[in-house]
Amino acid sequence: MTNHLYEALMGQRSGDQRPLLILADGGTISYAQMHERSGQIANLLSGSGVQPGDRVAVQVEKSPEALALYLATLRAGAIFLPLNTAYTGAEVGYFISDAEPALMVCDPRREEEMRAIGGTARLLTLDGAGRGTLAHGADQQPAAQQPVARDAGDLAAILYTSGTTGRSKGAMLSHDNLLSNARTLQDYWRVTADDVLLHALPIFHTHGLFVASNTLMLAGGSMIWLPRFDAAQVVGLLPRATMMMGVPTFYTRLLDRDDFTRETAAGMRVFISGSAPLLAETHRAFEARTGHRILERYGMTETNMNTSNPYEGERRAGTVGFPLPGVELRIMGDKGELADGEIGMIEVRGPNVFQGYWRMPEKTAEELRPDGWFITGDLGMRDADGYVTIVGRGKDLVISGGFNVYPKEVELLIDDLPGVLESAVIGVPHPDFGEAVVAVIARQPGADPNPTSITAALSDRLAKFKQPKHVVVIDALPRNTMGKVQKAALRAEYQHLFTGA
Repeated sequence: MTNHLYEALMGQRSGDQRPLLILADGGTISYAQMHERSGQIANLLSGSGVQPGDRVAVQVEKSPEALALYLATLRAGAIFLPLNTAYTGAEVGYFISDAEPALMVCDPRREEEMRAIGGTARLLTLDGAGRGTLAHGADQQPAAQQPVARDAGDLAAILYTSGTTGRSKGAMLSHDNLLSNARTLQDYWRVTADDVLLHALPIFHTHGLFVASNTLMLAGGSMIWLPRFDAAQVVGLLPRATMMMGVPTFYTRLLDRDDFTRETAAGMRVFISGSAPLLAETHRAFEARTGHRILERYGMTETNMNTSNPYEGERRAGTVGFPLPGVELRIMGDKGELADGEIGMIEVRGPNVFQGYWRMPEKTAEELRPDGWFITGDLGMRDADGYVTIVGRGKDLVISGGFNVYPKEVELLIDDLPGVLESAVIGVPHPDFGEAVVAVIARQPGADPNPTSITAALSDRLAKFKQPKHVVVIDALPRNTMGKVQKAALRAEYQHLFTGA
């Protein structure tokens, strides 16, 4: 038995001197160098007590060393658990207590904070420049390492995605969940060893780590490896790339620049957008500026990619295209599958669908049917030509800047603040972030809560992407005859808050 995912991504590249990563300073890291470095880190992990099946929690800045750590975790037969760098100590504390990792890797600046959280067998550090106790320890290890045998069904990663109750859920992804999806995307998007992907996404997220990195490594292509998105830097580097994957914010920021021209994008093969809805006007403006039609697709933490607009053929603005090869999709209503044009709950089935939620069998049973269909929580429809459109989210999920925000988590904190009777957190259209988090607050009788104070009170309790970008204070939340807060009415009332339409 081989190591299913690592073997496919890197197993044949131990002597490959072609560049895997192209750095902003012009330097390169070859496939062979990445293979060797991941071997050193894998030996360090094993020497630190990490056993096959153990979790390795990682909250670090993006760097080549961070990618090597992901590959090393696979090689060691462990389960990679990436955490958003914006998560507060309190949020990380929950993940640590739930996942019980054998090892955690954090930024050196947060070492003391993470030690106070406790719950890990060992703590190592790694900063954005690739320095820290992890790097130092790896330097002392040999590069030779035999990847631990893992088969298709073994877990490769756990990614946490919050639930509507406010309690985060760990989506368990197997080696084949990730590999099958990467193979499909490589073929569907025509990715080859000649491609150069401009990679400005974070790698604690499905989009940047699995969709982008796994697919390019599988194809043997190169990635221009940027620590973060900077529009000016991206414009300067685009002529060296053939592909770009981004969230809608990337594309709106590029359109804001006069030096982003048709000539700048002339050598690009494809621009891909996901993680949040792409506004139709952004789609049209981008095509008018560059001549490229952005390829929009649809995926989620539990499934990786489910649908995509075609590489060849019409890419329809406002839609997420067709189910990917090997992925089944259906639109369900109360009485079964719905006809084309009818709106219902999207369900998907395929080799990309996760194995369930970590230590949550009841929640898994609620959302993953015994026959393999996953209830996504997204509302959508399919037109007569087969294009899928996402029209809303049954779970009230807000996707801001490509990151999931679950209203209940934010509401529970707001409701405890002075002067607040109750709150409703909604997502409204935003030109940069796709959706912005808005908190609508009903005041207690005689109280007058201050929006600025409310925002300040949340600043050290929630990651920045979860914090409301606008707070509205009203006398009472609208409710229906059953007493349920009418969030749809609130979204309609405040939908033009940021767009000015």
